[in-house]
Amino acid sequence: MAAVKKTSGGNNAYHNFHNDVVHIKDPNERRRLALAEVDRAPFGWYHVRAVVVSGIGFFTDSYDIFCVSLLTTMLGIVYYPGVGVMPHASDTTIKLATSAGTVIGQLGFGALADIVGRKKMYGLELLVIIFATFAQALTSSSPSMDIVGLIIFWRVLMGVGIGGDYPLSSVITAEFATTKWRGAMMGAVFAMQGFGQLAAALVMLFLTLGFKESLETSTKLANCTGNCALSVDKMWRILIGFGAVPGCIALYYRLTIPETPRYTFDVEMDIEQGQDDVKAYIEGKAGGHPDEIARIATQHKAEEELEVPKASWKDFFRHYAIRKNAMLLAGTALSWCFLDIAYYGVSLNNATILDVIGYSTKNAKSTYEILYNTAIGNMIIVLAGAVPGYWVTVFTVDTIGRKPIQYMGFTILTLLFVVMGFAYDHLPPNALLAIFVLAQFFFNFGPNATTFIVPGECFPTRYRSTSHGISAASGKIGSIIGQGAIAPLRTRGATATNPNPWMANVLKIYALFMLLGIGSTAMIVETKRKTLEQLAGEDDYAVEYASAGQEEKKTQQQQQEEEGVLGKRIDTIAGPSSSSA
Repeated sequence: MAAVKKTSGGNNAYHNFHNDVVHIKDPNERRRLALAEVDRAPFGWYHVRAVVVSGIGFFTDSYDIFCVSLLTTMLGIVYYPGVGVMPHASDTTIKLATSAGTVIGQLGFGALADIVGRKKMYGLELLVIIFATFAQALTSSSPSMDIVGLIIFWRVLMGVGIGGDYPLSSVITAEFATTKWRGAMMGAVFAMQGFGQLAAALVMLFLTLGFKESLETSTKLANCTGNCALSVDKMWRILIGFGAVPGCIALYYRLTIPETPRYTFDVEMDIEQGQDDVKAYIEGKAGGHPDEIARIATQHKAEEELEVPKASWKDFFRHYAIRKNAMLLAGTALSWCFLDIAYYGVSLNNATILDVIGYSTKNAKSTYEILYNTAIGNMIIVLAGAVPGYWVTVFTVDTIGRKPIQYMGFTILTLLFVVMGFAYDHLPPNALLAIFVLAQFFFNFGPNATTFIVPGECFPTRYRSTSHGISAASGKIGSIIGQGAIAPLRTRGATATNPNPWMANVLKIYALFMLLGIGSTAMIVETKRKTLEQLAGEDDYAVEYASAGQEEKKTQQQQQEEEGVLGKRIDTIAGPSSSSA
């Protein structure tokens, strides 16, 4: 094999990790040492860069997802004059559209990131989001096309891009993170969702203030026509279109990240490239540039000698045929599903819930006051509940642990939904709002954060993104159930005086799913401050494959011994006969 050359560069600020291990010929040892550098690296600006680049994507995702409650309110004003609200079927379908697309994106991008690499897919999902967002903001109805159908189409496409961001951002952050603060880094990426929700409420507030004069001309949503309707039509387009701006900022950085060293080592089995990518990541460069001759020679040797199992469909099914691995995947998927049934059923209907408890309509004398109160109500929910909840998780997840936080969150949410459900008709609006805000806090200082973190850590590199995508898609299927099947039940038996008679029962159903989440949490593992290799169970594979090989050799040996004994017996029986002959 050709001698591996040292690379130039390296100083007190950027140490040349490649030259530290260049003399080691064993690819397994070189892989171990290079990944140890990533795991043990002190927290630095390159970790902050990774969080910001991934986090901006989640800011965009959250903004686009959670502004839908405000969007449907304004679409009802503009396109249903005289009524002022959309039909429940149209409202629900628009909210379901993003989740439906997200399922496709999570499964598709999740699998592709394991097949072709994280680097090649990262940024493509953001391009889809940006394109679909601008298209959505510019869409309009025509004699042959209804606005609802067009919005649904573009939100499904936008959802595909958003779905791809879940496994990619989680896995890339986990594979670049230092072991000690991996949970905090992944939590910080996900916490950008809170700022995305807050940004949607702020943009809505500023738009409402900006069009105040036009909005004050109508006394209620149903008679917002003329200049009032024109202003609301401009408002929803600006609200949606603004969601593409942060995505455009992050796009360059996503398209130029290096491949994660773990993917390069464990899937591509390219030792030289992986070592140089570690150095490139810490220096903030797009990727390493190793000597090509040494790279090819080392890669050929690594394919023969690396102990990491190779990815294949046969290996995938064999991996999840093991009960422990199947239970782990079921635990992450079910926990996310049970969570999102309640989380999205509630969070995508913030405007409706504020209206139901009388916050946005109480004493409101104009369309301006209704929209203003809706924006302020959303800000209160996000600032008092969501944002603090996310960041408490960031600061505690690596000390308390993922599993205890998830247990605690599901338990408290069960109690809060029980209180809201059974005391719904006896609590004043302010008390309901306070409990609702508290629920938002424990969604995010609880399972909403941990269900994102754990699947990015506990699976082997070759199937990490696919498995995270399966878990996340299960969550979005749960959100479809929560929004499409359960949330609409609130209008069952509706009358003119009581448009949401079943709201209390809907909250009781959510309490049941939070209780089921406590059970599914028992199926996951604690990942706090363990390396990804420890969590992947690759040592178990080595033991299993070795034991399988030993069993095979033992069986062959027994067969040979039996054949030998049988041969001796035949010789013994045949011997005298042959001599007498």
